[in-house]
Amino acid sequence: MSTDSKTGSASVRARANGELIEIGKTIIYALLIALVLRVVLFQPFTIPSASMEPTLLEGDYIIVSKYSYGLSRYSLPISPPISHGRLFMHEPARGDIIVFKLPRDPRMDYIKRLIGLPGDTVQVRHGTVFINGQPIPQQRTGTASIDIGGFQQTADKLVETMSNGKTYTTYQVNPDDPAENTDPFMVPKGEYFFMGDNRDNSLDSRFSPDNDGVGFVPAENLEGKAQLILVSWGKGASLFLPWTWVLNARPSRFFHILH
Repeated sequence: MSTDSKTGSASVRARANGELIEIGKTIIYALLIALVLRVVLFQPFTIPSASMEPTLLEGDYIIVSKYSYGLSRYSLPISPPISHGRLFMHEPARGDIIVFKLPRDPRMDYIKRLIGLPGDTVQVRHGTVFINGQPIPQQRTGTASIDIGGFQQTADKLVETMSNGKTYTTYQVNPDDPAENTDPFMVPKGEYFFMGDNRDNSLDSRFSPDNDGVGFVPAENLEGKAQLILVSWGKGASLFLPWTWVLNARPSRFFHILH
């Protein structure tokens, strides 16, 4: 083989090796960017229950912004046992839909609507929520048939409007239920009070951890604010049944911004 041929072959190998190195770098950079997005900025969650109906349905696949309220150890994968508290803390707003770690079992993720801030007094009277003695105004807009414990119930659809202007719809079945008539809750400093929009079908801050409830939620347990329903599938959809991806899809809920 001539010297020119050997030189040409070496040049081709060098170019090929250079291209492989560049491809490897691109893959590594893409993985690092994805890791940063996943760890610091955004995280997907699937809604597993009906406690936030009608706002969120079982089978909704949502995106949560992890930077909305600053960062804590629960913002990181596997929640490493590092310092307590939050970095770059931003106060949540009443009415925000928030994913948080359950205080009695931090392995579990919960999603509820923020009702009470630190220092607030929250009470429910005959189905109306009072914050610091002032009721959250309600407007009845109709009824819906909902499932509670395997039984169909007729629920009132109530639009609530908070003092900051945030509006959302709740379900209410029985305003005489004990959970709709509570003692006052005084929210401690650094903690929050949450309720589900499906008021008669939500174990939330109205219930103590001793009764399988949520109780008050410390600030460091907040994981992020629910921002978007990315996609949604009804019951019966399965990863292993590709035709259900289409037949059980709820396209009207795709890319729906949450309020």
